[in-house]
Amino acid sequence: MLTDEKLKQEQADEEMINQAFEHLLQSYLTSKHRRKVEIITKAFNFAKQAHKGVKRRSGEPYIMHPIAVAQIACSEIGLGSTSICAALLHDVVEDTDYTVEDIENLFGAKVAQIVDGLTKISGGIFGDRASAQAENFKKLLLTMNDDIRVILIKIADRLHNMRTLGSMLPNKQYKIAGETLYIYAPIANRLGLNKIKTELEDLSFKYEHPEEYAHIESLLKETKAERDVLFEEFTAPIRAQLDKMGIKYRIMARIKSPYSIWNKMQTKHIPFDEIFDILAVRIIFEPSEPEEESNECFGIYVSISKIYKPHPDRLRDWVNHPKSNGYQALHVTLMSNKGQWIEVQIRSERMNDVAEQGFAAHWKYKDGPTHEDEGELEKWLRTIKEILDDPQPDAMDFLDTIKLNLFASEIFIFTPKGEIKTMPQNCTALDFAFSIHTFLGSHCIGAKVNHKLVPLSHKLKSGDQVEILTSKSQRVQPSWVNFATTAKAKAKIAGILKREQRGMQQAGEDKLQDFFKNEEIEWNDENIHKLCELHEMKSPEDLYTAIGFKTILLGEADRNELKKDKATNTGWKKFIPFPFGNNKPSKEKKAEESKAPKQKFDSKKILKLTPDALQKNFIIADCCKPIPGDDALGFIDDNDRVIIHKRKCPIADKLKAGFGSRLLAVEWETGKALEFPVNLYIQGIDTVGILHQISDIVSEQLNVNIRKIFIETTDGLFEGHIQLYVHDVDDVNTIITNLRKVEEMKKVVRVK
Repeated sequence: MLTDEKLKQEQADEEMINQAFEHLLQSYLTSKHRRKVEIITKAFNFAKQAHKGVKRRSGEPYIMHPIAVAQIACSEIGLGSTSICAALLHDVVEDTDYTVEDIENLFGAKVAQIVDGLTKISGGIFGDRASAQAENFKKLLLTMNDDIRVILIKIADRLHNMRTLGSMLPNKQYKIAGETLYIYAPIANRLGLNKIKTELEDLSFKYEHPEEYAHIESLLKETKAERDVLFEEFTAPIRAQLDKMGIKYRIMARIKSPYSIWNKMQTKHIPFDEIFDILAVRIIFEPSEPEEESNECFGIYVSISKIYKPHPDRLRDWVNHPKSNGYQALHVTLMSNKGQWIEVQIRSERMNDVAEQGFAAHWKYKDGPTHEDEGELEKWLRTIKEILDDPQPDAMDFLDTIKLNLFASEIFIFTPKGEIKTMPQNCTALDFAFSIHTFLGSHCIGAKVNHKLVPLSHKLKSGDQVEILTSKSQRVQPSWVNFATTAKAKAKIAGILKREQRGMQQAGEDKLQDFFKNEEIEWNDENIHKLCELHEMKSPEDLYTAIGFKTILLGEADRNELKKDKATNTGWKKFIPFPFGNNKPSKEKKAEESKAPKQKFDSKKILKLTPDALQKNFIIADCCKPIPGDDALGFIDDNDRVIIHKRKCPIADKLKAGFGSRLLAVEWETGKALEFPVNLYIQGIDTVGILHQISDIVSEQLNVNIRKIFIETTDGLFEGHIQLYVHDVDDVNTIITNLRKVEEMKKVVRVK
């Protein structure tokens, strides 16, 4: 029997569900897509029935999530009925007894294919402790090759999950936020979904660093009035000029997002006050004729550059050379009357739609089969296929390759004949050679960049003209792997080296067998493992290859290692009370360690970092060296140890994206009991007594121990590093604030 309260709740839920679905239908009917209301209603009723009685962590009926995802796909990405149906059904196969075949029978092959691509896979090919996240992502990309809508709906799904992340446990929040920032925000950007990309970044930032997010938000509110005045004063003469020209336009202020501001503060080590590009101006116009939009963009640029002086190096022409995500606009930086550089973005209404909705917006504007935009998309999907075709044994390597190749900013490179090639930022001359042809890449000996001779490792810049120099006698070198950055170049180099290595591996194995035979040593796994350890080789194959290439020469050391008596294995070294040699633990010690009980951690609880626990149970990560007060998280490594990282640490970013199930939420509870080393970078104007002032503030006024100080002066300026012992972040902030009060001090930042 249902109580009155439960009955009321059910009625309220039913009303909420119907309202949400009604809103979705209205949004769909106002779009330019064909009217297929019937199949959308059928998908809704099916999903509603399948998820009946299930609640989300927030307490609302589960069906609200698929409706919200379908709403985002429809209103914010601009997708049609097939995508809306797939969005409504995206969790049915994963969470209920229905199969992909059931979906296909009811809604057709297309919807079923998209739903299958969105369904998480169970288990992985990388082993138990490896990344199921990377596996899921790989499957997603494989399906995306067949239908781009898979990834678009996945982004809509992720956006709604991020909007409702507040109801999740902290360690889940870090996993989802980290994964979003590492994978989904860059994909949204690559597909031209600029608005969604910005929201995903801001939401990730909000959950990972709540205090810093709130701080930047409050600073933006405080400076809003000042920005409004600047915007009005700056745009008034521009409006007058555009009115005079008879152009239909609208002018908007673009405010930099909290995440972009914070990211710039971190990378450039500057405070909020020194970020001058928070405000940008956007001119969106209606062209008189569609074919005239490019000319009118430049017409507006010429007219406004007569009002304000443009920056000579900051003209970005994305109109004639669109980004690979389809983005078009003309960016120019102008000097305002207040002495501030302000970026102005000039775009047509069509360009603006494409900038906001990405590839989905292209479909709105195409008349019959088109070429250019889809060509770019095809190119991008082909790059994905190249990466997926190259078997990646390690999940994190796979994620890194994806990051490196698909999400990098682009640069334009010219061939000797003046053709433009788009390449990822930080690519080298070697990458460029392989992008043109495998033969060119494998035989290149150097390059001429802007008619100057450079090595293959030379990093290219936008606008470079590159000529590749080749030689028939040139062979692919193993060292090339270190400076090749693109997936294509790395895969081709690895493939050629593997073919060469197979021959050398066999030759090395034969050589080793002869050595064993001559020395009358038994050929077995144990003896081969001994040599692998001696030469620090990961596998027997690596050992054979090194012997084949003659980087390892078999001799006395190998003979001694294989023939020495096990009983006197440690020899005289056992009397030495400290680690010696290669410092590898003995077998006895390893056995002891394996018998010791493994600590179990409850991932649902927040781990308290007390002084005692920090000294006994946890390891402070060396890559980012967090201290009390830093936003931190715990990671359970392969040996069941908990490593404490800063949440903004690049290594932690990778762990969140690949191994989210092994994250722990942590909370500092050290008080002032422990001291931690911290490095500060200082810069300023050199004057007599500056060193005394610095040490006086740190040591005497604040009673902090200085461990190291290094200062160098050049042409009246000084820069240096101070290493201090502090209790927590508050100590660091106090020191930085007090040092900045010194008139000659121009920069004080905490570094690794």
